[in-house]
Amino acid sequence: MTGTRGTVAALFLLPALVLLGALVVYPIGYSVFRSFFDQSGDGFAGFDNYEALFTDDGIRTALKNNVIWVVFAPTVATALGLIFAVLTERVRWGTAFKLVVFMPMAISMLAAGIIFRLVYDQDPDKGIANAVWVGVHDTFAQSSAFPKAHPGRESPLEAAGGGAFVTTQPVRAGEPVTLPLVGVAPDLLPDDAKPARQTSADPGKVTGTTWQDFTRGKGVGTLNAPDASELGYPGMRIEAVKDGKVVASTTAADDGTFTLPADADGALLRLPASNFEEPYNGLDWLGPSLVTPAIVGSYIWMWAGFAMVLIAAGLAGVPRELLEAARVDGANEWQVFRRVTVPLLAPVLAVVTVTLMINVLKVFDLVFIIAPGSSQDDANVLALELYRKGFSEDQPGIASAIAVFLLLLVIPVMWFNIRRLRREVRR
Repeated sequence: MTGTRGTVAALFLLPALVLLGALVVYPIGYSVFRSFFDQSGDGFAGFDNYEALFTDDGIRTALKNNVIWVVFAPTVATALGLIFAVLTERVRWGTAFKLVVFMPMAISMLAAGIIFRLVYDQDPDKGIANAVWVGVHDTFAQSSAFPKAHPGRESPLEAAGGGAFVTTQPVRAGEPVTLPLVGVAPDLLPDDAKPARQTSADPGKVTGTTWQDFTRGKGVGTLNAPDASELGYPGMRIEAVKDGKVVASTTAADDGTFTLPADADGALLRLPASNFEEPYNGLDWLGPSLVTPAIVGSYIWMWAGFAMVLIAAGLAGVPRELLEAARVDGANEWQVFRRVTVPLLAPVLAVVTVTLMINVLKVFDLVFIIAPGSSQDDANVLALELYRKGFSEDQPGIASAIAVFLLLLVIPVMWFNIRRLRREVRR
């Protein structure tokens, strides 16, 4: 077409062809060839390596997780990108918002994996995900302040099963009761705890004190009696139980004192297990059941900005007169979005979704870094299993078969994407 001789054209194309052959064609060809041989590479294995793709438990788990990735990650990322692009189109600070959302794309997968490994840390003091989750939980269901409390030596309390404690003898009205406990460090007691005091006798009621029976210093303090430096257990729940039924209940004051009505006379006093429940520690984000959704969430955090930018570019080319015409015809904003905007953006949405599908089929870094060793098998994906089979388990034949299988999965998606792009060019 340009009149250039074939020899000159070949010379110009030669460097690109050499690189393409060395970096793409040769690796693909050798992987296909190697996938038909055994571990040593000397014996022909036929389709045994491909059979392992559907019989090996690790590979089947990886395949299942890849299906989850392909279905949810591109869909959610594209949906968020569409929402961000549409909502920020009319606000003055939309460009700044888009910049912030797109910024994670500047971070490598390695760095993002390290960030989210910390985000999903089980300890609420380290992991922001559990810090938020625990904060929300404690807003509606406050945790116990005495999770480690228990009776000390020579205590009038004994274990009642299920984490509760009960008095060894029935209580009587007019006789003050002492319910000493130990096991909570003084500096971990609630801020509203006040020095414990012995209650006075009330002939018509059951009175008593529950407190931290511990004084710093060896041999200091009186056993089973409140001392000046010992603090009460504010909010401790006390129940009077007769014949297995709760006949009265109350909570201790800031100094640990409590009062029960005459109905408690002759009953056993029980400190229910709810007083000693361990504090809520959040979700095990990187445990076997949540590790894959957690890693998918980190991927969406990175790629929603990519989807938003492409969709925003497509949205800028949407004819405004069509939107205005729909509004003039009486359509509300939701109808305009659903019936006009989305159909016009369908080609862009398809390209973004397919591109992300190709990307998630190859996901490796995030899973390898975020998933701890204890749950990496549950978060396994094909690319990670390829790495493990090829390097950790020294099974290059199966690893090559996984690589070929991944290529076969990607080819139809790539073909669909290229065909759509060519159709758009013709238009």
